[in-house]
Amino acid sequence: MKSYRKFAAGLLLLTAALPVVASAHPPIAAEAAAANFEQDRADILAMAGNYRVSFNMQESTRWDPDYEVLEPKRSGGNEVVRVIEDTGRKIVLQHMLVITGDDDKSFVIKHWRQDWEYEPAKILAYSDRNTWAWEDVPERMRTGRWSQTVYQVDDSPRYAGWGQFETQGGIRRWRSSWTWRPLARRDAVRNPVYDRYLSINRHQPSPDGWVHWQDNIKMGTKDGKLVPIVQEYVLNTYIKYDQYDVKAADDYWTATKDYWAAVRSEWDRVAATKGGIAIDEKADTGTVISGRLLEIADEIQENKLTSAKAIAAAKKLIEANTRKL
Repeated sequence: MKSYRKFAAGLLLLTAALPVVASAHPPIAAEAAAANFEQDRADILAMAGNYRVSFNMQESTRWDPDYEVLEPKRSGGNEVVRVIEDTGRKIVLQHMLVITGDDDKSFVIKHWRQDWEYEPAKILAYSDRNTWAWEDVPERMRTGRWSQTVYQVDDSPRYAGWGQFETQGGIRRWRSSWTWRPLARRDAVRNPVYDRYLSINRHQPSPDGWVHWQDNIKMGTKDGKLVPIVQEYVLNTYIKYDQYDVKAADDYWTATKDYWAAVRSEWDRVAATKGGIAIDEKADTGTVISGRLLEIADEIQENKLTSAKAIAAAKKLIEANTRKL
């Protein structure tokens, strides 16, 4: 099971303070925001479903002449996406990987989560090594916009941005502000010369599903200053597909959803009371408690642990391993 956990982490998935970066888009008029609200919601909700996913990562332009560009990386898998919360102005989507082993048994790995919030006042943004802090969304830029906060496999934060839906060339998409991100596992395990990304994130519906693509500037610190090292483009394509054990993902979620709801609530409590999230991370797993939080969920499904005891253990782990900002 641990090898599958590492596989999932690899799909996701700092010493200088990160400067705030601006949006190129102007404010949205209230009338236009109201007219587009339901279509925005429909496009977000349409990301739920059963998919075959391809993950395509390619470094391109090197900004540092001494850097050696990596070969393109390709991977894929079967992924179930479920709506686990919808209050109208907030939509939460949970991703779960379904992996079939050599013995034809299915393994479910809780993957990333994306929270969408309409006209947010603030976001929990990546701000420094092992640190996510509250960042205000400029008041004039809130109307008609949605934030997207992406969480890691243990529901700890990864990155957040805010942006708008727009139509260009006949294609409707959501485009984020420039956002700072920690290294994905695929890069963190390499101990590279860069240590964070500056990124634009896009989500767009397609006839067969949806597309998630990223424009990442990999940044490193030289002589005390952040500098660009290499450009990376990531294209993740979700194609509707259900010829795999979808039921395994739904069974996993039925068994563990109360536990994960409590875990989400505990992270929220910590972020609210400690000024954000500060927790140590490992290159190959994410947070230092990620592996144990996932194992606890497995123990619930295997009837080795009650939800009540599991929730108590998870809360203790999160509280003990987070710090005040």
